[in-house]
Amino acid sequence: MTGFTVLELSGVGVPPYSARGLTQTLDPIPQAIQLRRTVNGNLSDTSDDVMRKYVSTISGNDQQPPAVDGVWPGRLLVVSCIVELAVFGTIQELTEDTTEGLFGRPYVPGSVRHESGFTYYRPLLTMRVQTFNINRDEWGAVVSWTMTLEEF
Repeated sequence: MTGFTVLELSGVGVPPYSARGLTQTLDPIPQAIQLRRTVNGNLSDTSDDVMRKYVSTISGNDQQPPAVDGVWPGRLLVVSCIVELAVFGTIQELTEDTTEGLFGRPYVPGSVRHESGFTYYRPLLTMRVQTFNINRDEWGAVVSWTMTLEEF
């Protein structure tokens, strides 16, 4: 859906009037955080690089729910994130291939911008639905919803 929000959930959709008040978090999955102290008190990172994945929570407060009928935990979605990630330096050599490895993750086409020696981009993540909930306040005419996803 274009024009109402930059958030895209492939196969689900973000209808008009379901996207105002959107927030998104990106956090490392618990398996990515494996820190141990040595006998000398130094902190070591013992995590495996393949576990460097994200868990994300997307929340909204608006008049309509997102299109989640038939979306159950475990469903695979491609998420065009709201959250931006930044890298130090200006990366000018962008190509049509958004997965070519310029950044830590594939990026949403058209989302790359440069400012003060940094390059910002919105990641394009393949994720599985963990949970979601929808809450409607009839009197206030507000639909609140939350979806938690984990990177595939």
